[in-house]
Amino acid sequence: MGPQNLSLIRNAGIIGAGGAGFPTHVKLGGKVDFVIANGAECEPLLCCDRQMMERWPEKIVDGLKIAMELTGAHKGYIGLKKKYSIAVRELSDALEKEKNDRIELFTLDNFYPAGDEQVLVYEILHKIIPEGGIPLDVGVVVNNVGTLAQISEAVEGKSVTQRWVTITGAVKEPQTRRFPIGTPLSKAIESAGGTSLNTVSVITGGPMMGKLVSSMEDPITKTTSGIIVLPEDHYVVRSKKRPPRINIKYTISACIQCQMCTDVCPRRNLGKFVCPDKVMKGIAYGIISESSHMTTSFLCVECGVCTHYGCPMGLDPCGMMGKTKKELAAAGLNNPHDREGLRVNEFRDYRKIPVKRLISRLGLAEYDRDAPMNDSEVKVNRVTIPLKQHIGAPAISVIKVGDKVERGQIIATIPDSALSANYHASISGIITNIKNSITIESDE
Repeated sequence: MGPQNLSLIRNAGIIGAGGAGFPTHVKLGGKVDFVIANGAECEPLLCCDRQMMERWPEKIVDGLKIAMELTGAHKGYIGLKKKYSIAVRELSDALEKEKNDRIELFTLDNFYPAGDEQVLVYEILHKIIPEGGIPLDVGVVVNNVGTLAQISEAVEGKSVTQRWVTITGAVKEPQTRRFPIGTPLSKAIESAGGTSLNTVSVITGGPMMGKLVSSMEDPITKTTSGIIVLPEDHYVVRSKKRPPRINIKYTISACIQCQMCTDVCPRRNLGKFVCPDKVMKGIAYGIISESSHMTTSFLCVECGVCTHYGCPMGLDPCGMMGKTKKELAAAGLNNPHDREGLRVNEFRDYRKIPVKRLISRLGLAEYDRDAPMNDSEVKVNRVTIPLKQHIGAPAISVIKVGDKVERGQIIATIPDSALSANYHASISGIITNIKNSITIESDE
């Protein structure tokens, strides 16, 4: 059943639900020793992964078993936080019914970024992924729990047409709901009671690594885990809006080279040669070069810890690392760092960032509220489905304007021999536009 299941996963259009959106059929095409289900959900305010583990533990266990079968893994782990007591209980019960001693729960403390796959691999297996490497380099595949639930559904013949999303922040009724892929953000915010604020900014994802949206009509994608509505003058919004040229001026005038940004870096504390302080110093002196310190920006995952927790001056080392990485790549440079045999920092356990403290630092305590799951179906009459919601090449449309499609029908496919993903109609209706995305308008 292995090859058939992999084909079903490919056809269903599953990509990593936890962030970057790597096509799952490619990830599960290799052979590994371990598969880890990532249920850590470390971004503040988000809760859809926890709620899925509470509600559908059997699907997650089933998806993990399928992933283990496809990769030949002899052991599987479900990594989640100890504080998720209901999810721990429900998953434990599901595993007890399975009588499967090859799968274990692993509970973590409530720290950020516990959900970083390199952090999770070390916490569970004490394996350190080499510099510039991926979990596959140490015989591991990591899948988000939402991805595993989709894998379970794919083998039943269901494609990815919907996404569970937490809508929170300055909304009247924070909640987690399932939306058709391509639903406008405005519709999602409206479903949570809207906001009483006159002007707001919206972040998709979490407050640390999420992005400010340019329009309320931007669509929900397969990787959208959260929609956070905040006042325009909120600290998190202001920090994300600050242009690079201003951050450079702040760096030149205010960086005191205290090295706190480097000390708190989660990747640095896993033994990687990541030096935000040296990159900040290089920027302050106008140096963007292929020196070993500047190229360490390639090892930065841009988790935001250095900016929002480490820097006492309110600077943006994370943004400067990202900027440097892009400039070096544009100059034709690749990551030169590939050390193996790394050793963790002896103070690493003391440098884990408690999520409660991080929420306080971010000024989000008033929005740290429950966002219960709402099962009622959200009906939309128009969706816009981008053809590139994943890592790799855009999918290719297989329909034309004016065509009538049914929900679940394939509308875009993987180009020949490319890293890509399939896409399906998330509502039934008429195709009204095809460009970098496909627009469907309901005919009801």
